[in-house]
Amino acid sequence: MTTNMDNTLLHLRSVFPTLRPAEQRVARQILKSPDETVHLSITELAKRSQVSDATVVKFCKRLGYKGFQEFKILLAQDVAVKPEPIYGEVEPDDDVVSVKEKIFQANIMALQDTCQVLDGDQLQKAVDALGSAREIHFYGLGASGIVALDAEQKFSRIGMRVNAFIDAHMQITRAVLLQPGDVAVGISYSGETSEIAQALQVAKNAGAVTIAITNFSASTTASLAHIVLLTSSQENIFRSGAISSRIAQLSTIDTLFIAVALVDYERSHAAVEQTREILAKRNLGRL
Repeated sequence: MTTNMDNTLLHLRSVFPTLRPAEQRVARQILKSPDETVHLSITELAKRSQVSDATVVKFCKRLGYKGFQEFKILLAQDVAVKPEPIYGEVEPDDDVVSVKEKIFQANIMALQDTCQVLDGDQLQKAVDALGSAREIHFYGLGASGIVALDAEQKFSRIGMRVNAFIDAHMQITRAVLLQPGDVAVGISYSGETSEIAQALQVAKNAGAVTIAITNFSASTTASLAHIVLLTSSQENIFRSGAISSRIAQLSTIDTLFIAVALVDYERSHAAVEQTREILAKRNLGRL
């Protein structure tokens, strides 16, 4: 599993849940005003975060940086290249135009950030595993369940044996029947949905290749996966947990689908044509 440490803000959001309470105070201060942080000394940042200088140093090292100076240099590069979004959280008194702007901006940012953190090597491993799998499972609950169903629809159109399971009992009862070489994909924004983690664990024990699609690299679901595909979205609009994250997940599925289809383009194209023709006949009432 890899994370994009060059983009400090995305990396910080990804590991935030694993930080200690004092370190999270430092993280919140940085995320709140990254452009100001690059001009602060270690003592000034510690004071604003209400922690000790030593805690700031430990925070930087926990993120994988050598120290505060390296962190600040990379943060400065990040801020210079990636300014904070113009639009923020939806407020109760926002009119429909403001809501439109904020929702679209959040989705655009999620796609841009996910494109940056989605590691090419991990993607290739996922494509290789999916392309050669005898059977593929997608697990998701709630909004992530919708993404799992979308994946089932797409991969089935290119002739692959694939199922989406959005019921916790079905997830584990089918996962236990997987075999080595099969693939199980767990989709969870937080990575802490216990049912998805359990399904991946059962699939892993059965010998299947496990893939996690999640926003957090240090989550339980990520730790159970052979391959981790990171998304990046800030779900703070009415604490929905299902707006921009769903867009990022769907785009990740689309990437996998197209890449797997291209592995054997002739077979994939033939399968799509077969399904297209049968649907055309149905629409004309010729079945």
